[in-house]
Amino acid sequence: MHKIKGFSEKQRRVLSWWVDEKEREKYDAVICDGAVRSGKTTAVSVSFILWAMECFDRTDFAICGKTVGACRRNVITPLKRELMGLYRVTESGNMMQVARGKKKNRFHFFGGKDEGSAALIQGMTLGGVLLDEAAVMPRSFIEQAMARCSEEGAKVWMSLNPEGPNHWLYQEWILKAEEKKVLRVHFTMEDNPSLSEAVKKRYRGMYAGVFYRRFILGEWAMAEGLVYPMFDPKKHVVAKLPECFSRKVISVDYGTMNPFSAGLWGEADGKWYRIREFYYNGREKGPMTDEQYHRALLKLAGEEKLTVIVDPSAASFIQCIREHRQLNVRKAKNGVLTGIRHLSEELAAGRILFHKSCRDTIREFSLYRWEEGGAKEAPLKENDHAMDDVRYFVETVVYGGRAFSFE
Repeated sequence: MHKIKGFSEKQRRVLSWWVDEKEREKYDAVICDGAVRSGKTTAVSVSFILWAMECFDRTDFAICGKTVGACRRNVITPLKRELMGLYRVTESGNMMQVARGKKKNRFHFFGGKDEGSAALIQGMTLGGVLLDEAAVMPRSFIEQAMARCSEEGAKVWMSLNPEGPNHWLYQEWILKAEEKKVLRVHFTMEDNPSLSEAVKKRYRGMYAGVFYRRFILGEWAMAEGLVYPMFDPKKHVVAKLPECFSRKVISVDYGTMNPFSAGLWGEADGKWYRIREFYYNGREKGPMTDEQYHRALLKLAGEEKLTVIVDPSAASFIQCIREHRQLNVRKAKNGVLTGIRHLSEELAAGRILFHKSCRDTIREFSLYRWEEGGAKEAPLKENDHAMDDVRYFVETVVYGGRAFSFE
């Protein structure tokens, strides 16, 4: 049995609960939820392997992330470092075999990114499943993974950050933990002994509003009020722009009767500036054609051949841009809640700024609100056109990484 050192009380609880046979029989699932960087993923993943190797032999298990890539990055790579010297680990494709002495087990990697992912794990017989970032996986995938755990003594293990209080995992598993035989351990950053005060301070500064409550305080908080309460004109609006920019790009939220919003962005000294914008309300002024919108973008670009990020549903306008060949065009990443969180982080960090001439964007920041009482967490579909185009920019360019090309 691996000797556990340097862990917090809650981490030790997760790492060792199954050692006692009575405790092992008491629970069918383990859920560790709470703040980011709170040490829950390390505790859950290490304990999952220790438990599997202690209690099973020649058995299949599943380790699941939002994608297989996220699974490798967040779970497998750190886990292999922790297991070094304790087990023999061999990896082939999306599977690793863990062995010690004559005992060995197989751990398969899966991504639960959409409703179709459930088919990937269907048909397996598992001794247990580890679901990392479970709150952002489709319910169908999680329930299919749970159904695969049919070996005697099988358990379900989850680590996750909180979402809204109406989330099905919170309502049906965390609030009913005793009824469902769930060991629920709630983490904060104070439960991770490896974090320095400087690192904790940096993470506290990354989030604001509902995301601060969820990712720093670890609360299953309702999204309410303004979507971007951290937006402050004194902090985020500038009267003077840098003299030159290393890169430029345009983002667009397309509309015919609804407003058409486009912004020109420039990067300077690690910050992105919304230099100027074009905002047109077809319902108030009469609709414009795709050709007219294209000419407006050329004017916004200043005749430079820039890349334009466009809502992927605007097929006719994307085709219009391609046919003219005067601008490059890319379909935007348009995940709403992920994009809102990423834009919130950029605003909190002061890495995204707006020239005072971008009046419609500044106006929408003060009006863009969460929908109240909806079955699904979402912002209201009003005063959201500049907000969508800003979100497309952040999600596609700032968080697009190497996958995004400026040419």
